[in-house]
Amino acid sequence: MAEAGRAAAPGTERAVVGLVLVGHSAEVVRGIAAMVAQAAPAVPVAAAGGLSGGRLGTNALEVGDALRSVLAVADDGVLALLDLGSAWMALEIALDELPPEDRARVQVSDAAFLEGAVLAAVAAGGGATLAEAALAADAALATPKRDRG
Repeated sequence: MAEAGRAAAPGTERAVVGLVLVGHSAEVVRGIAAMVAQAAPAVPVAAAGGLSGGRLGTNALEVGDALRSVLAVADDGVLALLDLGSAWMALEIALDELPPEDRARVQVSDAAFLEGAVLAAVAAGGGATLAEAALAADAALATPKRDRG
């Protein structure tokens, strides 16, 4: 599940910002990765979630594999998004295992998981920097889902 999508935008060799989705459910992270792939096909994305036997949880080794797979193809870095706060533990362990130069290319977002992933991917697919993709993800927190008028 951790292999990054490797499609490239027309006229480029690769997208520059990638996403890593860290969650507790394999089905949820696969579903969000599929939405990201449809919304922004040129953006590398890897999903790490769930435990063996379909159990809920996170695995730092799988998260590390996801990070490395996206770092290998995303020149401008990786935005990591989490489903729940406890996913941070697995991500933190995985980040600690990266060489400092790779760790410096990863930014962690507190954005809403699904909305943040889609907004960040669309921004990245349009050529946004890592910081700009992170801001796009963060905007999901303030984006209403319905008219409150």
